[in-house]
Amino acid sequence: MAVLSTEPRPPDVRESAPPRRRIKDPRSDRILNVVLVVLLVLFTLTIVYPFVYIVSASLSTPAAVSSGEMWLWPVGFSLDAYQAVLDYPAITRGFLNSILYSGAAMLIGTAVTVMGGYALSRADLVGRNFFTLVFVLTMMFSGGMIPTYLVVRDLGMLNTIWAMIIPTAVSVWQLIVTRTFFQTTIPHELLECSRIDGASDMRFFAQIVMPLSKPIIAVNLLLYGVATWNAYFNGLIYLTDEELYPLQLVMRNILLENAFDPSDMANADPERIAAMQQLADKLKYALIIIASVPPLIAYPFVQKHFVKGMMIGSLKG
Repeated sequence: MAVLSTEPRPPDVRESAPPRRRIKDPRSDRILNVVLVVLLVLFTLTIVYPFVYIVSASLSTPAAVSSGEMWLWPVGFSLDAYQAVLDYPAITRGFLNSILYSGAAMLIGTAVTVMGGYALSRADLVGRNFFTLVFVLTMMFSGGMIPTYLVVRDLGMLNTIWAMIIPTAVSVWQLIVTRTFFQTTIPHELLECSRIDGASDMRFFAQIVMPLSKPIIAVNLLLYGVATWNAYFNGLIYLTDEELYPLQLVMRNILLENAFDPSDMANADPERIAAMQQLADKLKYALIIIASVPPLIAYPFVQKHFVKGMMIGSLKG
């Protein structure tokens, strides 16, 4: 038979430990948290509601939209606006052109910005402060539209895809943020260690700096892509061939084609004018949705790196 031990069992630490007391936040902090939550909810509604309204308006009947009957959810489900958009072959061509322009701007702009930002972050760059000042001055003073147009013309880029890419290839603001990211994230001691191991500057940049720069690369890719995707003014002044029009310019022309001239109202059928106005309104909402889809698809994939890169790159300038 097993002999039961009569020695006293040591007390259980978990049983003997006093219960933890939850420290309550001060009343002022709780009130502040409530106010912040309310403000964030209101701010979110101001962003979500317009988007929901546009989606619902594009799926509702024109009469429901023009009469104000539709204010949140679709009324009288209809795909007439999207069917009307698909009837324009220029939409597909403009969509592909915008993808081409945005993709090229993302690659070229990000490559130049990352290399320029890294160079400006190096303390051993001769004249670093002077070059930084020159870049910053371009944010304050611009040559204007006409001198820029003359430069683009003299370079032979009029009516070419390069007119949509080269003039806006580098954003000085993104260059400064990228420089700050490298100054904050890449220590000079890392460069010295790589030199001791026999690595050249190019090898250090390609094998060490670039893998550590995913957040700022994602920031530049997204910002350049969205800026080029939404740009239509460069196409308006630099392009005359409709085959090269970006999506934004194509959508503008579609809206102008479906707008009626008030001077012709005396000779036009009122019902036809009302129908054209309703269709123009629905086309506007449908075109907004079509143009917003690519950025909405791309943002979730780079959101993590985007937030991290923006926070690190803006710590100090």
